[in-house]
Formats: sequence, structure tokens, C-alpha cells
Amino acid sequence: MTERFIKNEQFNYICKQVAFIKDSTKQHIPPGVLATVYDVSNEKIMNCVPDMSAEQKGILDFSRLKTVEEYDLAIKKLDAYRMPFPTVTEQQLKKLFPKSKKLKLPDLSSVDLKCVTYLSWNDSRSNKKYLLYELDMQLVGIECSFSPSPRKNTCSICKCQSEVTYFTTKTKERHQNNPDYFRSIGNLICADSHECNKNITGVAYLETLLRDSLRK
Repeated sequence: MTERFIKNEQFNYICKQVAFIKDSTKQHIPPGVLATVYDVSNEKIMNCVPDMSAEQKGILDFSRLKTVEEYDLAIKKLDAYRMPFPTVTEQQLKKLFPKSKKLKLPDLSSVDLKCVTYLSWNDSRSNKKYLLYELDMQLVGIECSFSPSPRKNTCSICKCQSEVTYFTTKTKERHQNNPDYFRSIGNLICADSHECNKNITGVAYLETLLRDSLRK
């Protein structure tokens, strides 16, 4: 059987393209235009996962599908190929956040890790948010401070309108001539990381944020 190869954000992107196709079938548009919608969306689906094998390309080749029911079935079949977020141990957590002595992982027993692009949770006692992500095949993490009052705006990570809060994180960047120097990065990010993981379709901004935060 083909190994799991579809990340959460890629699956969300595929679902978004399929939803666009399904919505287009309800519109009164000429058959030629509808065929173009199918072709463009199918091509986007094929290109959303880089470096696929021939077998993997066959799994994401939706060009043969003709009906809404066929697309729905194809999406259901993709579940077997979705990659879960990597397992995180308490030891890894201590290594990533050595200054947070009492930090504990949240209860993940009810979390479907296939639906997770980044793992995040809040510590309401200290107004801290912790964010974990696999960057360049390595688990990394950042600690953020957040404002406790969410408001409606666009999330920097998932690019969707939602309840967001203002998060700031201190970078690891230092100046040799000024040991007290630090730089802080601020972003509006979904208050609910579960909703953010449901909506995210790309990781370019998330990875830029992490690289900037972790750069020494």
C-alpha cells in the first residue's frame, strides 16, 4: 500500500478545490466553461503535493471524475493517505522549551493528528501560547504571548476571517555588542488553533514566522 503522503494543509487545499467544482456545477454556466473549471481545479490538485511518485499521482488524478458523487467518494478515499502530525514526547517538549519547567502537553486523546498542520495550545495562567511544527524534517517550537481578548479579523496563518488574538514572540536573534537586545514579532492568529488547522491550505507564512523567530 502507498505510504501516507498528504499533509493536513494539502488535504484542506484539495477539499477547497473540490468544493469549488461542486459549487460550479450548481451555477448556470456553459458546459465549456464548466469543463475548464474542472480542468483547472484538477490540475491544482495534482500540483499541490510536490515530488509525488507515479502511484501517488494516480491517487490524486481526479481528471477522470465526472460527478459530484465521484468527487465525494475520492475525498473519502484520501483519508487513508493523510499524514498525521508526529508524536511529541515530554522529553522533546523539555528540549524545545527548557525555560518552561512546568510545561505539559495538552490531552491529545481526542485530537485527530491527521487534521493537524501545527500543534498549539494556550496556558491561560501565563497568557502564553505554545506552537509546534515540523520544519525541514525537524520538530521546532516557539513560545508566544497573547492578548486574552479575541476579535474578528484575518488570521496571518490560515488567511481566513475568524476570531483572532494578537500574538507576539521574542526571536532568538542577538547583537554581539548589546546582550540586552531582542526583537519581537507580532501577528494576528486564530484564537482557536483547531479552527485554524481546519482552514489552513498553505504553510509559507507559518514557516517564515518560525524561521524568523528561531534565527540566531
